[in-house]
Amino acid sequence: MTVGVLALQGDVREHVAAFTSLDQPVRLVRGPGDLDGLSGLVLPGGESTTLSLLLDSSGLREPLAGALAGGLPAFGTCAGMILLASDVLDGRDDQRHFDRIDLSVRRNGYGGQQASFECDLEVEGLGGDPVHAVFIRAPVVVEAGPGVEVLAALPATPDRPGPQPVLCRQGSVLVSSFHPELTGDPRLHGLFLDMTSRS
Repeated sequence: MTVGVLALQGDVREHVAAFTSLDQPVRLVRGPGDLDGLSGLVLPGGESTTLSLLLDSSGLREPLAGALAGGLPAFGTCAGMILLASDVLDGRDDQRHFDRIDLSVRRNGYGGQQASFECDLEVEGLGGDPVHAVFIRAPVVVEAGPGVEVLAALPATPDRPGPQPVLCRQGSVLVSSFHPELTGDPRLHGLFLDMTSRS
């Protein structure tokens, strides 16, 4: 069983390190042939517009869309969440996404780079200590469809209505607004591996 990490741009090494700590074989995905035989795929954080353009120039767009539509499990973090969402607000007119999880998301919804923040999150069904979450130009979930499980959410604050979903799952797709690959805690990567073994 081999998990792929989309290696066009973004936090590729950090995701590979998380899976390596779990003794999970990983393949870097840069072209259509790299999708063959994968048990799951991570779409990492980075810049969602750039990733969208690189998917076209690499020839990966249509093969990846077909693999995802065929049930390939996917884990999207930050920009990866945007690529997997059903609706993207404030994106470019030519920005495309895969419509694999019933979420409406807003790019940079928490603000720009200077508005980045960190917090601890209780994750439903994970157990143990809270997950430390790093939010960097993170997307905001504006609406989650009825088939989406919200596994973690930010509480309400005076500046933010809540609860605000930040970790969601639907079928074989897991997405987070934050960057679990940056903390040295591989538990969400382990959760994704459990999902790949059940699909």
